[in-house]
Amino acid sequence: MWIKQIFLCFLGLAYGGVISGAVFAFVVSIGVIQRLVQKTKTAGNVLLYEDAILLGGVIGTIISIFQVPLHQYLFGVGWILLLLFGLFSGIYVGCLAISLVEVINTIPIITRRIKMKHGIRWMLLGIALGKMIGSLIYFYKGW
Repeated sequence: MWIKQIFLCFLGLAYGGVISGAVFAFVVSIGVIQRLVQKTKTAGNVLLYEDAILLGGVIGTIISIFQVPLHQYLFGVGWILLLLFGLFSGIYVGCLAISLVEVINTIPIITRRIKMKHGIRWMLLGIALGKMIGSLIYFYKGW
């Protein structure tokens, strides 16, 4: 019986390693880190960016798998940490989405097809606000 458990543990770790490697390779290949470094002019902190992304993935996985009851450890400041988590998660998802859009050149193709010459920043703002409002409705309704 214990051999089966060890084998399942090995398979879980191996599959998890492959998936996490693929996710991080995807993030690096679309240029999220490089774009952040370029925009913020912090080339000396590339390793810090990479460590923060890796640490966030590991901590998020541990919290998800072991279902850590964070509310017991936050001592009444849980809502502040929840706001910070929401802010940083939104920044990460936004950077990931914009990097992916840039890689596949969606915005230039759309603006060329609809012959849009002005107002591109308003179009992007509308897309972002639509995504935010949709997410808020989704989580408020509990769908």
